[in-house]
Amino acid sequence: MKYMDLLRQAVASQGQAAVARAIGYSDSAVSQALSGKYRGSLENLLCRVNEVYGSDTVQCPVMGPITIQRCAAERRKPFAASSPQRVKLFNACRHCEAGRQ
Repeated sequence: MKYMDLLRQAVASQGQAAVARAIGYSDSAVSQALSGKYRGSLENLLCRVNEVYGSDTVQCPVMGPITIQRCAAERRKPFAASSPQRVKLFNACRHCEAGRQ
């Protein structure tokens, strides 16, 4: 599994606690995922690993090709009518599956 390898590499280079903080999961969740005993959604955890440590690009319907990190950042922003592009992004991100691989 590609993202599990990414998780292992991140833990090897930065330590388990640092990776857990970076992805927003507990240290025990990361430990359980690595040992194959995680009872939560492993898919969600690994998706977050990709968003933080991955180098994937996705095709954004508004901005074109962007990094997975930028996609995740845009997807998490609340609605703001500060610009036409921001409104388009908010609406597109709500229905887009590109960043949820």
